[in-house]
Amino acid sequence: MHMAIPAVCAVQHGCGINSNLRLKVSMDTEIKSIKNKELSCGVIPVHYAWGDWQLLILRRGALWDFPAGIISVNEDALEAAKRETIAATGIDDLEFAFGEDHKETVPNASNKVGRYYVAETRAETITLPIAHKSGKPAHDEWRWVTCDDAEDYLPPRLTHVLEWLRAKINE
Repeated sequence: MHMAIPAVCAVQHGCGINSNLRLKVSMDTEIKSIKNKELSCGVIPVHYAWGDWQLLILRRGALWDFPAGIISVNEDALEAAKRETIAATGIDDLEFAFGEDHKETVPNASNKVGRYYVAETRAETITLPIAHKSGKPAHDEWRWVTCDDAEDYLPPRLTHVLEWLRAKINE
């Protein structure tokens, strides 16, 4: 993609040929970076219990997250999110009562982006399924927590996803 700098920019801001080249390189790098991102899709399962919305978080090692996994080639993001959530939790009664909107994380150091949808479930307990490759569950622990409690568990990269979720369930 090539983007020309308007003449007014060159006059008002002193943008010359070198500035134009820097802008083009910067824009090309940004576009390439976005195109090559690895997309992980998941659903944030929620249910209303104990007088508040509860959301499901999973722990793998020391890290807490929402159920998610890598999108497959030619797979729709929402379908991938559903598939990965069922695979990680066994929850198969996901109802997208809040719509099919989603929120993405910013790319991490390896250019991986998480895309999360929110869906209601009637499930209260889950069984962590056995992963075929390892012969053991992919996650070590699960918990239903409130949005306030989730702040203590989730990593900073999920802060704006959690805020989006909080606004969504309190609409």
